[in-house]
Amino acid sequence: MTLPPGSVMTRSVWSYNLESEFELIRSIISLYHFISMDTEFPGVVFQSHPVFRQPQNNYAVMKANVDSMHLIQVGLTLSDGHGNLPTFGTSNRFIWEFNFCEFDVTQHPHAPHSIALLRRQGMDFDRNRKFGVSIVRFAELMMFSGLLCNNNIQWIAFHSTYDFGYMVKILSQRFFYMQSFLPTNLCDFLQLVKYFFGYRVYDVKHLIRFCPNLHGGLDKVSDFLGLDNSGRRSHHAGSDSLVTLHVFNKIKTLYFHTKFDLSKHADVLYGLEMP
Repeated sequence: MTLPPGSVMTRSVWSYNLESEFELIRSIISLYHFISMDTEFPGVVFQSHPVFRQPQNNYAVMKANVDSMHLIQVGLTLSDGHGNLPTFGTSNRFIWEFNFCEFDVTQHPHAPHSIALLRRQGMDFDRNRKFGVSIVRFAELMMFSGLLCNNNIQWIAFHSTYDFGYMVKILSQRFFYMQSFLPTNLCDFLQLVKYFFGYRVYDVKHLIRFCPNLHGGLDKVSDFLGLDNSGRRSHHAGSDSLVTLHVFNKIKTLYFHTKFDLSKHADVLYGLEMP
C-alpha cells in the first residue's frame, strides 16, 4: 500500500536493527531538541491507597512496581522547535518504537487486564521474546546517542512517573552498577532523572493543571483539543509518544505564551511534586 505524502511512519526497532537505528538518531540529534517519550509495561501489581497519595507514597508504589517488572516498549518522537519530525530526505516523517525481549508473560509479574489490553491492540509478546532488544544494550546505546545528559534536549511525557521510573532503573543499573532497583528515597530518584534527562523535563499531565477545562488521560485531552489522531495505534509506545508531542505543542501555543510560563513547570513529575 502506498502511503500518502507526509505520513508518519513508525520505525520498529528489534535486535537486528538496533545499532543502525541509533546511528540514524545520532546523525540528526543536533537538529531535533524536543524528545517525546512513552513506555509500555505490564501494568501495575501494587496499588496505592486512595487516602495516601502524597509524593513519597506515590513514589513507593511506583518503585515497587518498576522494581518487580520488565519494560515492554519505549516510544520516542524527535521534533524541532516548530514541531517538525525527521524525514531523512523522504516525503514521510518518522518516529521510533523499541521492542524489548526481557518480559515473559508466562513467568514474570503482570496485571492480567493490562496484558489483555495490549494483546487487543496487537502486541505480540512471543515476537518480543524472540526478536526484541536487550535492555542492557539499549541502555548503552541510549547513553552515547546524544539523547541523554544533553542540556540542549527537552524531554516530554504524559503522566511520566513510570516512564522515567523504568528508564532510570535500566540506565542506573548499567552505568552506576546499581542493583535493578530504584533508589529508596524520592529525592535521590529525582536527582537521577535530572542527571540523565536534564533540567527541562515536561510532564504534560502536570502542565494541564494550569490549562482551564483540561483534565483526564492522554486520549481525553487530545480529543478536547481537537487533535487529529487518525491512524494512531493506541497503547503502542511510538504512537502514544507522538500524540504526547502534539498535545504538548498545542497547549504550549494556547496556554504558555512565554518561555518563563513553561519553564517554571519544568522538572515536575505528576504525582511526585516536591515543595
